[in-house]
Amino acid sequence: MTDTNHKNHYTENVQDHLKEVESLLHKHALVEEVVHKQELPRQDRHALLDTLLHKQHLAELQRKLEGLHPADIAYILEALPIEQRLLVWDLVKSERDGEILIEVSDAVRESLIATMNREELRAAAEQLDTDEIADLAPDLPQNVMRDLFKSLPVEEREQLRAAMSYPEDSVGALMDFNMVHIREDVTLEVVSRYLRRFDELPDHTDQVFVVDRDDHFKGVLPINLMVVNEPHMVVGELMLTDTIQLHPDDKAEQAAQSFERYDLVSAPVIDEEGKLVGRVTVNVVLDFIRTESESDLLNQAGLREEEDIFASVWKSVQNRWAWLALNLVTAFIASRVISIFEGSIEKLVALAALMPIIAGIGGNSGNQTITMIVRALALGQINAGNARKLFAKEIGVSGLNGLIWGSAVGLFAFLIYHSISLSLVMTLAMILNLLVAASLGVLIPLTLHKLGRDPAAGSSVMITAATDSGGFFIFLGLATIFLT
Repeated sequence: MTDTNHKNHYTENVQDHLKEVESLLHKHALVEEVVHKQELPRQDRHALLDTLLHKQHLAELQRKLEGLHPADIAYILEALPIEQRLLVWDLVKSERDGEILIEVSDAVRESLIATMNREELRAAAEQLDTDEIADLAPDLPQNVMRDLFKSLPVEEREQLRAAMSYPEDSVGALMDFNMVHIREDVTLEVVSRYLRRFDELPDHTDQVFVVDRDDHFKGVLPINLMVVNEPHMVVGELMLTDTIQLHPDDKAEQAAQSFERYDLVSAPVIDEEGKLVGRVTVNVVLDFIRTESESDLLNQAGLREEEDIFASVWKSVQNRWAWLALNLVTAFIASRVISIFEGSIEKLVALAALMPIIAGIGGNSGNQTITMIVRALALGQINAGNARKLFAKEIGVSGLNGLIWGSAVGLFAFLIYHSISLSLVMTLAMILNLLVAASLGVLIPLTLHKLGRDPAAGSSVMITAATDSGGFFIFLGLATIFLT
């Protein structure tokens, strides 16, 4: 079975689980509605509800949830309206709360944490490793974090402080402290005996890390080399020293690129003194890539943050208003541009019908350019040496596209209005607006990147606004000069 088939099978299973949960919730709601319609004393209604619901549909729902992976439960919670979400959340066993809170989106996590008291939150966090607690820390109340620090052993407390000290976009924030390290002067037999002492190896252990007595990193010993070599072989003779090493202050994007380029499963994290301080694993990198991709999509649409799809109307409005306000301003500007040429439009009504074509194609072309530039920036492919060549290349692409599609819309205008002059104006306006779109499509993300901002943040909104106003101005300006 191919990877794609595996993925489709997994997605279908999750969807099936969601449908089953929704069905049970629907049955629960129907029975509850019927019972409430019965003309019985309140106490009798509660007793009837306990008999009909909690012993049937809710009990079945709870059994269903017990058999699901935390990630599947997180998916289901995100797909349910808030009232049903909280009902399902109450049915989840408390010892799984922490694992599920890590898996859900930030927006949904906020709604779940709001229903939990101090003791429940502390108990949920104590189920997690220190690196996972650090991920959860921004959403936890300060008093819960103080309780956690007091309850953790000294070593884990220091690990948590270290993990929380790194920026979100750094390798340190992705780092896992749960790893296996050995010395280079021992035999494979000794290593095997040491590994068998573990109840289970840390997830994604494809290699063990070799250190000296002071924890200075020496190399890695892949598990597959341990399996195929004789037990008397010494680690130092087999270990690999030419290996990818990450540093806590490295950008997480760089680590993600290394994992993709070299097909890594895990990689050591080394501090400035050369000591092994942690590791990064592929599952964390995949989560980071997914989060960044989702963030880029939201930023391009001008959304301020990730949004719970079942959030209140007011909260969703707060998340979306900023760029809509900017859009309104740019729309006012575009309308003023049009008003400057009211006389020309009155003389040649065809201009009103044709000018959206110029603006629309310009916006699409600009968004294509921005998408390419943002991707190149994310991959680290743009630098001071090649930025000018890239700019010239995009200008060339847009110039040629402008000539091709400008000729097409010019021919369209000629066939409809039988005016060569109008046809030429359409062609020239298309070329010029696509050149504007290409210029801004390169400059906007590069400028944002240089200022330390996310190059995708609202870029599509800005380019659309610019090509709308610019397209109207160019087209109507040329029409005023040559046609009226």
